[in-house]
Amino acid sequence: MVKLSAYWKIQLIGWAATSLYWGVSAFFGSSFMWTIGIADFVLDVFIGISLTHLYRNFALKRGWNKFSLKKLVPRMVLSVLILSVLYMLLIVGKLYLVRLFVLKSTSISFISFLQSTQLQVFITGTRLMSIWVLAYHLYHYSRLEIETVKENARLSIILKEAQLNNLSTQLNPHFFFNSLNSIKFLVLEDPHSARRAIDLLSDLLRNSLNNNIGNLVVLSDEISLVRDYLELEKIRFEERLQVQIEVDSNLSDHLVLPLSIQALVENAIKHGIEKRKEGGAVTVKVEQLDSFINISVQNSGKLNKEIKDFSGIGLSNLKERLLLRYKGRASFEIKEMESETVLATILFPLE
Repeated sequence: MVKLSAYWKIQLIGWAATSLYWGVSAFFGSSFMWTIGIADFVLDVFIGISLTHLYRNFALKRGWNKFSLKKLVPRMVLSVLILSVLYMLLIVGKLYLVRLFVLKSTSISFISFLQSTQLQVFITGTRLMSIWVLAYHLYHYSRLEIETVKENARLSIILKEAQLNNLSTQLNPHFFFNSLNSIKFLVLEDPHSARRAIDLLSDLLRNSLNNNIGNLVVLSDEISLVRDYLELEKIRFEERLQVQIEVDSNLSDHLVLPLSIQALVENAIKHGIEKRKEGGAVTVKVEQLDSFINISVQNSGKLNKEIKDFSGIGLSNLKERLLLRYKGRASFEIKEMESETVLATILFPLE
């Protein structure tokens, strides 16, 4: 069984409805004849479909569906005029021949019949062809716009992925060198602790390099990475570093930006604990606030200009990744609190 396309269904339904409307109008008029009514209906549908289908093939062959409106409108106007003239000639010819064969009447010539009916039929044809041509090109123009939007969206996604991948290549070496600096202090002072630190670093690098920075990771994995990193730093700072981690257990399987908490913790160690002779504390807290995840990292220390301006690699990288991933739906701020403490907070939607 042949399945009609949407185009042919619309053609048949549209022209059949138009012809049926005229037939019903004639039925309630005077001297209606079924033979003429059926013949008019069939031939009207045939003429309407034939003319518009020929125009469709003509327009497709010349690529009119890809033209801008500025180029297309003059062609549409000229086409409507030509189609209207052809429609007038065919419909008048149809009316004359049907009545000639059915009524057997030759009292009026075709030229005279044309002169008496041409204006009315031409106006009707102009109206019908204008509607058809306009609807046809509006449909294709809207499809072209949709395709353009889809293509732009696809290019935007490709660009976004490229940006995130570029940030990944920047962030992993930064993380690696920060960790190596931590181990450097231990090699001469405490070889045993240095060996443990190298094991931790190996695990840290394996986890961070296996994670695609452009994708999201579950919160539990990110927290495990943070715990390993803080254990590594605890070996170096010993009693100078106190650590506290509080995570809402209901959030463990939710997705977060990889190395996001890690970046805040690194920043807390580098610009807070490391700068203080007496060391200090780092507190990591993850909780749900309505439909958002709130991540806070608080550390002992003061807010310096580099942190305020997000000019460091870790924080500027994190800020850009949040913007790319959440498109303005995430917030990130760092502020100095009382008693020489600094609070860094990330707020982003639950996913």
